[in-house]
Amino acid sequence: MFAPGDLVQPRMGGPKLKVLEVNDDQVVAVRADNDQGEKVTVKAADLALYKEDGDFGVC
Repeated sequence: MFAPGDLVQPRMGGPKLKVLEVNDDQVVAVRADNDQGEKVTVKAADLALYKEDGDFGVC
């Protein structure tokens, strides 16, 4: 489902995360804006691939 390097976000909202490892049904990730930050372990079912909606940066 997910692979190292993917950008994900908790389904219930929260910061954008970068996937470091995938272990069965759990994902180890860090905040995308801080690769050296604290690692968190989250159930894969609680995550969705990150995407931005709308026209960002368009004037």
